[in-house]
Amino acid sequence: MSIKTVAHVNLRGNAREALEFYRSVFGGDLVAVTYADIQAVTEPKEADQLSWGQVTSPAGFHIMAFDVPSALPYDQGVSSYFVSVRGTDADEISRYWHKLREGATIVSGLAPSAWAPLYGMLTDRFGVTWTLDVATEYVPS
Repeated sequence: MSIKTVAHVNLRGNAREALEFYRSVFGGDLVAVTYADIQAVTEPKEADQLSWGQVTSPAGFHIMAFDVPSALPYDQGVSSYFVSVRGTDADEISRYWHKLREGATIVSGLAPSAWAPLYGMLTDRFGVTWTLDVATEYVPS
């Protein structure tokens, strides 16, 4: 079992552009999943924005990003990132979740999601927002 922590940046409408820029700097592979790809479009003009994306390089660089939907509050520089904890073992992720949730505000309970067998988001008692999930390879439909 192993886990990985990754910076997950929150942007508004330019996550793909940011990830393409980071790939040009660090090299590697880009994965970009739109709201349309996961059938989660709430605002038609945002269908091609990213619900999730990442750049990973052979040198070890890894960053994730998404476009905050217009229906949610967004203030650039405030809540501009999450700490993402990704693992392969649901029991291990669940243990971390249960410990982190002490004094936390639950944003999204730990449960299966459209993109992961297990996913949850919380803001801990120090104001840090965490996402925890069981990572799977994205396979476009």
